[in-house]
Amino acid sequence: MVEKRAIDLFGATTLTGFALLLSFNQVVIKLTAAGFAPVFQAGLRSALAAVVLLIWIRARGISLQLPASAAGWALVSGLIFTFQFVALYIALDLTTVSRASVIFYSMPVWLGLAAHLWLPGERLSGARLVGMALAMAGVALAMLDRSSGQASLWGDLLALVAALGWACVALLTRVTPLTAVQPSVQLLFQAVISAPVMLVLAPFFGDLWREPQPIHLAGLLFQGVCVMGLGFVFWLHLLSIYRASSVASFSFLSPVFSVALGWLLLDEHVGPGVWGALALVAVGIVLINRMPARPAG
Repeated sequence: MVEKRAIDLFGATTLTGFALLLSFNQVVIKLTAAGFAPVFQAGLRSALAAVVLLIWIRARGISLQLPASAAGWALVSGLIFTFQFVALYIALDLTTVSRASVIFYSMPVWLGLAAHLWLPGERLSGARLVGMALAMAGVALAMLDRSSGQASLWGDLLALVAALGWACVALLTRVTPLTAVQPSVQLLFQAVISAPVMLVLAPFFGDLWREPQPIHLAGLLFQGVCVMGLGFVFWLHLLSIYRASSVASFSFLSPVFSVALGWLLLDEHVGPGVWGALALVAVGIVLINRMPARPAG
C-alpha cells in the first residue's frame, strides 16, 4: 500500500478551491430556487449527477457489484442521503446561505461525537473535546441569533437536520459493510436512490416550477455536473493521495466562504451573532480535525 502524503502546495490549493466550490454551490442552490422548487431541484440534481458518475465509473472500469452484506446498507445510506438533501434544499429556501452553511458545515462535530461514542479507536482527546464544545456553541449561537430579517428558525433547524443526516451517512461508511465499497460507487448509489425518491416527493411540497429561466437551468447543470459529479470525483481522487485527516481539515473553510459569498453575492445581512458563530465553528472544526485522537482504553 502506498503511503499517503501530507498536504503540499497543489493539495492545499485544490482543497481550498473545492471548499470554495461547495460554498458557491450554496449560493447557486439559493438562486436556482427562484426557478425550481427546492425538493424538485434536489431530485433533478441527483439525476444529473448519477449520469456523470456512471460515465466516470464505467470509464475507470470500476465494478458496480455490491457485496451481498452491503446492499441493504447502500439502500439505507441512499435514503438518509435523500432526507439530508431534502432538508438542506428547503433550509436554503427558507433561511440565508450564511446561516444555513454555518449550521450545515458543523457536520464534522456530530461525526466526531458519534465516532467518540461508537468507534473505540477514535475517542476524543481533551483538545478535540474543546473544539467540539466551541463548534456546538457556535451552532447554538447561530440558531439563537435573530438579528437578520431573512432568518428562519425552521430553516435553521432543517440545516441542522441536514448536518446530522450527513454525519449519519459518513458514519455508515465506517461501521457497516459499506467500508468495502468504493466511495464513488457509494455516491452513485446515493444519487440513483435519491433522484426518484425526491422527484416523487416533490409535488407534495408545492408547485415544481417557479418561473424558470435559462440561468436557473444553468444552476441545475452546475450542481449536478460540476459539483456532485465531477467535483466529488476529484475530491475522492485527492483523498486517495493525501491523508484523510489533512483533507478533512480544509472543511472549516466552507462555512467561512459561504458567509462571505452570501454577504457579497446575495447582499445578506450577517449580524455579529453569525460572525461569532462562524468563528466558533471554524476554530472547533480545526481542533477536531487536526488534533490526534486519544487511544481507546
